[in-house]
Amino acid sequence: MPDLGKKLPGRPIEPRTASNTLRLFISFLVFYILLIFYARARCFRDPGSAFFDPWTAYDLSYSSVRIGQGDSYIESFNNETTANTKSSSEPDLCIGIASVARYGVGYFQSTVGTVLEGLSNTERADIHLILFIAHTDPSEHPSYEEPWLHELADQVLLYDPAEVDIDHVRSLETDAAKAFGREKGLFDYTYLLKACEAVNAPYTMILEDDVVAMDGWYHRTIGALASAEQQTRALGASKWLYLRLFYTEEFFGWNSEDWPIFLSYSILAVCLVACACSGARQCQPRLHSRLSTRTIFMFSGICTPLLIGLFFAAGRVSMVPIQQGVHQMPRFGCCSQAFVFPRSRVPDLVDLYQSKHIGYVDTITEEFADAENEIRWAVTPIIMQHAGRRSSKGVNKDTNTLLRHKSKGELSEVEKLWNFGFELNDADALRSEHKFFSGGSV
Repeated sequence: MPDLGKKLPGRPIEPRTASNTLRLFISFLVFYILLIFYARARCFRDPGSAFFDPWTAYDLSYSSVRIGQGDSYIESFNNETTANTKSSSEPDLCIGIASVARYGVGYFQSTVGTVLEGLSNTERADIHLILFIAHTDPSEHPSYEEPWLHELADQVLLYDPAEVDIDHVRSLETDAAKAFGREKGLFDYTYLLKACEAVNAPYTMILEDDVVAMDGWYHRTIGALASAEQQTRALGASKWLYLRLFYTEEFFGWNSEDWPIFLSYSILAVCLVACACSGARQCQPRLHSRLSTRTIFMFSGICTPLLIGLFFAAGRVSMVPIQQGVHQMPRFGCCSQAFVFPRSRVPDLVDLYQSKHIGYVDTITEEFADAENEIRWAVTPIIMQHAGRRSSKGVNKDTNTLLRHKSKGELSEVEKLWNFGFELNDADALRSEHKFFSGGSV
């Protein structure tokens, strides 16, 4: 009689095969759990991730360091311990910052401080800085009477009664008008653009008054502009609309319009795993007992879908990062915190905003760019950060303290204007890089 304890050729013993499949699945589960813990540790800053942690992701890291540097610069200037340099007669960059008084908080000083702190004399001379106090009565702004405002700016811009209807602008400052704010914001942006256009600099940068500029922002911006110009020529185009220095990763998740592509690749991955296992079993008979039909089904039908699910759960920004350098961003770029425009495009934008009269700058700009198929550039890593949870809309007006949020859903849209990658910057590394590009004069 045959020995039933021996394995017959081509006929694997089912209990042994099942046991092998079970051991492989348990090993996979252990590996999978470890991957989940790794993803939790690495993806908590990705707003499109299932592991996103709003308790810590919105906390300031590099921003707090940079804000401290900017505030110290303003303070040292007020104490007359810092010498001031002004713009040359032919600057390459006009920077315009409009500011209005905010309830309980103020970012204007920090914004100006981070823009100017660390600049070499040569870099500062290449910039014409316009600080726009957007009040019909400028004394309403807490910074208007402070010495740094007038000494650090190349131009303090106020409403000129010869150019604007002061009574109409005053009507836009009422509480009822501020509740919407779409007209005055667009009016101020246009007014500031025209002021920069008069400087005749090749490029105009418009910043909101609640941004943080990284150390070395100037040389990175100049490099990005050169790249944008070169890439535009390579495309056979003669013009581009803007260079974006800030965007939030909030809108770069697994967008629904791309799901047919994602699903196709997922199905393809499952099929490839199944085919690879089946092919290996056919080419290597000794693998027949290890790659049983049940084991192949486990790998392709259970393990692979679980890994695909974890891939998507980790978040798009984590798994498919936005490419570094200057690249086109025709979709999902938000918002208007920091734009650079070629001077040649400023008249087009002024005409556009004046024709619209009411609306949000970013929305109007994007609608125009979509209609005209305009080239829009963005730089990664970003160069400017938004105030985020430091926004005045995230302040408890009763206690005048920053609110602590328990979930992402409790954050306002303004508070979610945040670039999480910006906070990973290293202050010492950025300062060293800045010194290198400025010839060590920082």
